[in-house]
Amino acid sequence: MGKDEQKKDDDERNEAGSLAKFSGLAFQMIGIIGVFSFAGYKIDAACQHQVKWVTAALSLTGVFISLYIVVRSVKS
Repeated sequence: MGKDEQKKDDDERNEAGSLAKFSGLAFQMIGIIGVFSFAGYKIDAACQHQVKWVTAALSLTGVFISLYIVVRSVKS
């Protein structure tokens, strides 16, 4: 196996690892936003709010938290 072939194999492994890492981040974002949105929905339903402010606020909080986690992961 030559140097070029070995480098190509290493590049393919790194690419596959990056793909797995970033697709995992996508599912993590979906989970975080979903949990926060669901909690907001349940709070609004329990308090019988006319306007769903808690759902909106917690959904945005979930978005900001998930973006923070993505930025922190990409940096490292």
